[in-house]
Amino acid sequence: MTHPRDILLGAQAQSGFLPVCDHYSGVEARMRKSLQLQAEMAAEFGACVFDVTLDCEDGAPVGGEAAHAALVAALAQGAAPGARVAARVHPVDHPAFANDIDTIAGEAGHRLCHIMLPKVESVDDVLLGEKALQRASAGHLPLHVLIESPAAVHRAFEIAAHPRVQSLSFGLMDFVSAHGGAIPASAMTSAGQFAHPLVVRAKLEIASACHAHGKVPSHCVVTEFSDLAALQAAAGRAAGELGYTRMWSIHPAQIRPILKALAPAQDEIDNASKLIAAGAAADWAPISFEGALHDRASYRYFWQVLERAYQTGRPLPPAVQHWFSPSPF
Repeated sequence: MTHPRDILLGAQAQSGFLPVCDHYSGVEARMRKSLQLQAEMAAEFGACVFDVTLDCEDGAPVGGEAAHAALVAALAQGAAPGARVAARVHPVDHPAFANDIDTIAGEAGHRLCHIMLPKVESVDDVLLGEKALQRASAGHLPLHVLIESPAAVHRAFEIAAHPRVQSLSFGLMDFVSAHGGAIPASAMTSAGQFAHPLVVRAKLEIASACHAHGKVPSHCVVTEFSDLAALQAAAGRAAGELGYTRMWSIHPAQIRPILKALAPAQDEIDNASKLIAAGAAADWAPISFEGALHDRASYRYFWQVLERAYQTGRPLPPAVQHWFSPSPF
């Protein structure tokens, strides 16, 4: 029997599953704790609800890049079964980039879910990353791209169109800094980043580029990591106003608020469950449901509600649970 995901999403079903939270850590003790927390929360929720990205760009000490890459590779290889582990390598023009890819992707590519490329300026940088993965016999790995400059925002649609790219992330801090003081520091705060027109425009361009090409837009960090109310508010605005379906975490305390903010409401989950069950019973033909006409366009929307509920660890009604066990992704 064909799965609803294949019927309703078509080619989009092949783009891969991404948790709504991407957690970054670069210090050894924190990387180990992040992997442990991921395993604990996967057991709690019955699904892997966040990625762990082991960071070389900001995590490796100057002069110790090779040793840090070896550590990242070892941690990825030793991660628990079913873990979703990624690595952020140095930019493609950094002297450590080639060794990062050779060591991490070459030795642990079979345990990685993706490679994050920072400071991508154009699709040419994506091509360099793709070729490096191929040389390391890791050409199967998706690339995630960090957009951090006005020029990169301008080229976001071209970058998102590359078939190796799975997700675009917005780098708020570098984007603001790239404007030479033209954007005030307040635009880097949890609230200010939703007020400055140039920042909001950049976020919208990235989200639009992703949705145009079936990729995942990932929202930037909130640096006030102790202010969880501000974090949840930012996550809610990123999802509800700007179309982001994923967000970065830089502290373990940020993970659960991100999951909560990006999860659908329980009444929406219940309604989606009833509608999808009714649509399946009609072999996905148009139906009248609670006084409204529904067809595959609305089925697609409500199926994605259920997927987002699963991705955020929300309980699913019995009528649809069988489609999510084992994981459809």
